[in-house]
Amino acid sequence: MFRDGCVMPVRHHHTFAVPGEPDATLLLMPAWQVGTYLGVKLASVVPGNASRGLPAVAGLYVLASARTGEILATMEGGELTARRTAAASALAADHLARAEASTLLMIGTGRLSLNLIQAHAAVRPIARVGIWGRNPAKAARVADEASRLGFAAAPVADLDAALAEADIVSAATLSLEPLVRGARLRPGAHVDLVGAFTPAMRESDDETMRRGRVFVDTRAGALKEAGDIVQAIAAGVLRPDDIAGDLAALIRGEAVGRTGPDEITVFKSVGAALEDLAAAILVHEGSH
Repeated sequence: MFRDGCVMPVRHHHTFAVPGEPDATLLLMPAWQVGTYLGVKLASVVPGNASRGLPAVAGLYVLASARTGEILATMEGGELTARRTAAASALAADHLARAEASTLLMIGTGRLSLNLIQAHAAVRPIARVGIWGRNPAKAARVADEASRLGFAAAPVADLDAALAEADIVSAATLSLEPLVRGARLRPGAHVDLVGAFTPAMRESDDETMRRGRVFVDTRAGALKEAGDIVQAIAAGVLRPDDIAGDLAALIRGEAVGRTGPDEITVFKSVGAALEDLAAAILVHEGSH
């Protein structure tokens, strides 16, 4: 889908208040291929759900015919989002991470963490996985779940030390402050930034952007919504022209991926409606 393209308006993004909690976000994400499929995702992101033991992301996907408008299927949006998001990160890592990358640091303990571990392991020989989260008990639980899936996984307490050892750093959080410190990254590291899907959120600091060659899933989405990108540009450490490519350009060979073993690469995703559409088509056609 990244290679062939589709019609994809920039998603609708609305903030709504939750009494006594951080603001939540409503997302509406349409996309279609002319004459074949049309789809839209309705999703909410509620940070306060963590205290209730509920996933932060909930949603619904509706797939329709782009010829007749007929509704073909509805799908649980949270699972679709988790799988397609992790797949996009793995696609980027396949172009940007060192071929021998074997140590993965997973920052975040939410729904996406296990999907991201599995996805990165599908494209690189991941031998060790460290899990860091603000809640050590949750980090231990995710490590146990990853271990049951066959990974050599363990929680980590010292984030800076773990950053210095990781070949791939994957962050999927709702953080408003940087967690990935660029000064701690080892030469040759690949950084996968999945959270920070609004301009107010951020997972990496200015030094990460300064040291790394930066790639995004889509330029339009990243320049409008990705806090890591928007804030770095506002600080003057990154220019829009410094973004080395998006996923479409990487896959089509229009942008050069990793150029050397010591280069630090950064991939920032905010999510794209074409990913949901591609995943929904796979589900729909696979069920018939």
